[in-house]
Amino acid sequence: MLNITLLCVGKLKEPFYTQAAAEYAKRLSAYCKLSLVELPEERLPKDPSQAQIDAALAREADAIRAKLPPRCGLVALCVEGRMRSSEELAGLFTDWMNRGESHLVFLIGGSFGLHPSIKAEAGLRLSMSPMTFPHHLARVMLLEQVYRAFKINEGSNYHK
Repeated sequence: MLNITLLCVGKLKEPFYTQAAAEYAKRLSAYCKLSLVELPEERLPKDPSQAQIDAALAREADAIRAKLPPRCGLVALCVEGRMRSSEELAGLFTDWMNRGESHLVFLIGGSFGLHPSIKAEAGLRLSMSPMTFPHHLARVMLLEQVYRAFKINEGSNYHK
């Protein structure tokens, strides 16, 4: 069974996000072993300088690296990433499994995103949309899309 880790900077606080994420985690349990790792977002002043933001992102990147399992496939969600359809994402899952990937890690950054160095280390950079979403909502959206990918690959009516 495929191991999938959602590695997120920031914690879910709002009950509606927590409930939605828990629902998709429950649904995904039939298809993969899902782990959720939440890292604290670096604290910044109210109006941080770019240098302060860059330093915080670098510290977050170090914390991310410390949590990455060995030999994992790394997917960074970022605005510079390529947008994929649900069918394309399902195809990527098929490709990963056919190549023998046993552990995929999806990275979701905090309010200021991910450090360029961690994005560069990712085998895939994925964009959800050209629109901006709260990173907490992006987590729920990603879980739903991962679930949808499994349902597409099994030929289910869920996708229709």
